[in-house]
Amino acid sequence: MKKSYMVILCLMLSLLLAACNSSKQTQATGRENGNTENKTYKVGVDTTYPPFEYQENGQYKGIDIDLINEIAKNQGFKIELKPMDFGGIIPAMQAKQLDVAIAGMSITDERKKVVDFSTPYFDAGLVLVVKKENDRIKTVDDLKGKTVAVKKGTTGATYVQKLSSEKGFKVVQFNDSPAMFQEVTNGNADVLIEDYPVIAYAIAQKDLGLKMVGDRLNGDQYGIAVLKGTNQELLEKINKGLKELKENGKYDEIVSKYLSK
Repeated sequence: MKKSYMVILCLMLSLLLAACNSSKQTQATGRENGNTENKTYKVGVDTTYPPFEYQENGQYKGIDIDLINEIAKNQGFKIELKPMDFGGIIPAMQAKQLDVAIAGMSITDERKKVVDFSTPYFDAGLVLVVKKENDRIKTVDDLKGKTVAVKKGTTGATYVQKLSSEKGFKVVQFNDSPAMFQEVTNGNADVLIEDYPVIAYAIAQKDLGLKMVGDRLNGDQYGIAVLKGTNQELLEKINKGLKELKENGKYDEIVSKYLSK
């Protein structure tokens, strides 16, 4: 009887230990496989891109900055902002140096090969910009023989590269928007192509000696990106947070803070 009792006791202890180990493994797996609660994510931004991202008095500000902070707060995760040139953001994601990107990034089929986008959060679109006194350029049909400035890695750069051979103009590329604006202001380039809200904000803030001409060239929409096939739980939380911010009025509050209607 004593022997039988000891065998049963040993079996019960073995089952209990196995259950405890299984529970621990499940908890560990849950943490490793994407539990976003209280986790800190590295977020790539381009702080030369007001009103979406810029630095003022040592603080990062803009629509994108406020938006990702509010989404993180709404969904219970933390972020660490990583400023860099726009053209380096997707390569940094591919090198696993970034988890997320919010940088006025237009949703395109080409980028979808590398990243997964959130639902669109802003309607943008490209526009032609010239010096105030320039009345010769009104549409892309007027660009023959001209020099067109664009920002590296943007949809504007992609747009002009496809168009330059057809329309017969030269393309010069810059790392940031202010340098591109200055190139046209100084007369070294005839025209630049920029996202409408960015140049509209820049012209409203300061007399750059520039003006927008013609209609918007496309219908770009901005999205928040994660590396393709990774961080899907995080992407779901970003979409959920974005939806809730739009529903509770916080999204409109953020946008109106930087862009007057």
